[in-house]
Amino acid sequence: MTREEFEDAVGDALDQVPPELMDLLDNVVFFVEDEPPDDDPELLGVYDGTPLTERDLSWGGTMPDRITIFRGPTLRMCRDRQEVIEEVAVTVVHEIAHHFGIEEDRLHALGWG
Repeated sequence: MTREEFEDAVGDALDQVPPELMDLLDNVVFFVEDEPPDDDPELLGVYDGTPLTERDLSWGGTMPDRITIFRGPTLRMCRDRQEVIEEVAVTVVHEIAHHFGIEEDRLHALGWG
């Protein structure tokens, strides 16, 4: 899958998120990178920011939160295009959930791990 096709898969995954949920995202940008940091080579995605549940009156004027989806590890773990599309959709939802303050253990329990 080319970089452009992968970016399209991320865009399609974002389009599948209900608009009511997307409207609640606050100050978030999405990126696609080829590879994660060297210290976590199997990382599929990462949320870098302050979850809504941790924001208080002092929060503000900060750079946008970032959600990054990593192409390389996703392609390596999936057997075919359909599996990539499904894994991207799960990863996108997983990282958005972190923005809403949902922790890793809870996501795994809900089947979004």
